[in-house]
Amino acid sequence: MADIQATANRIVENVEHVMVGKRSAVQLTVLGLLCQGHILIEDVPGVGKTVLAKSLAKSVGCKFQRIQFTPDMLPSDVTGVSVFNQKTREFEFRPGPIHAQIVLVDEINRATPKTQSALLEAMEERQVTVDGHTYPLDVPFMVLATQNPIEYEGTFPLPEAQLDRFMLRIRLGYPGKEEEIEVLNRQQHQHPVNTLTQAVGIEELRAAQEAVKDIYVDQLVKEYIINIVRQTRDHPDVYLGSSSRGALAIYRLGQARAALLGRDYVLPDDVKALAGPALGHRIIVGPAARIKDIEPEQIVQDIVDQMAVPGAQVGRQRVRA
Repeated sequence: MADIQATANRIVENVEHVMVGKRSAVQLTVLGLLCQGHILIEDVPGVGKTVLAKSLAKSVGCKFQRIQFTPDMLPSDVTGVSVFNQKTREFEFRPGPIHAQIVLVDEINRATPKTQSALLEAMEERQVTVDGHTYPLDVPFMVLATQNPIEYEGTFPLPEAQLDRFMLRIRLGYPGKEEEIEVLNRQQHQHPVNTLTQAVGIEELRAAQEAVKDIYVDQLVKEYIINIVRQTRDHPDVYLGSSSRGALAIYRLGQARAALLGRDYVLPDDVKALAGPALGHRIIVGPAARIKDIEPEQIVQDIVDQMAVPGAQVGRQRVRA
C-alpha cells in the first residue's frame, strides 16, 4: 500500500513542477494511469492540456507520441500502413504513432468519424489490426485526448461508443492570478517541461497498476456504485444513461484513489469524488434539459446528493477482515 502511494505521489509532485495550481486534475490523471484507463481533457486552448500529457510521459519514462487530428487524416495515419518492399518482394508493416505508451490525440473532434474509429480497437483491446494482421500495443498504454468544447465549426462530435471508452473526462480551467504569475516566472528562460526528469520507472509503474487491483471494495460500496449508475438511466433529464463500463470505471478509480490517500479499502467518499468525472461524459441529456442548459455533471451530482450512503458498517467490516 505504501508503495502505491509513494509511486503515485512522486508522479503527481513531478508533474506539478510544470502544472501550476492543478493538483486535482493532475491527481485524476495519475489515477487514470494507475487504472490503465484513457482520459479525455476537454477545455479551451492554452490551459495546459498538451503540457499535462508531455509531463506525465516524462515522469514515468514512457514512449510518447503526439497525433494532431485534422479533417483530412486517414485511419492509416494513426494505426500504420503496410508498404511493399521491392528488395524483399514482401509487404512490411510501418507502425503509426498509436504504437507508443502514452499517446496524445490532440483535438480529437477535428478528425472524421472514420479516423476517430481507428482508436476504438486500440483503446479497448490494446491492439490494432491492419490488413488482416493484429499488432499488440506496448504496455503500459494510455490515450490522452484533448478537445475544445467551445469551437464547433469544422468538428465532428465524438460518438457515444468513443466517449464510453474514456475512463475520465477532466477540465483544467484557467489558473488563478497568483498561479498565472508563477507560470510566467517559471517560463522566464525556458519551459519547465524541457527540464523535467523521470520520477518512477516503467516496471515500478506496472507493479503499482497491478497492486491497485488488490484494494478492498466492500459489497455495500459496490451496491452504492451500481445504484448511482442505474439511477443515471432512470433520471427524467437523461436521454441515455451510463453503461456498465461507467460502473467499472468508478470501481477501479475508487481503488486507485484509496491507495493514493494511503488506504487499503474504498470508502463512499471515493465514489462521490469520482462520480462526476467518470460518468459525466457517458450521459446524454434529454431535449428539455438541454434547453435549460443542464450539464451532465450537474445531473450526476444531484443523483449522488440524493442517494443513500452506506454507513460506518463498511469501515467496521474492513477492520474485522
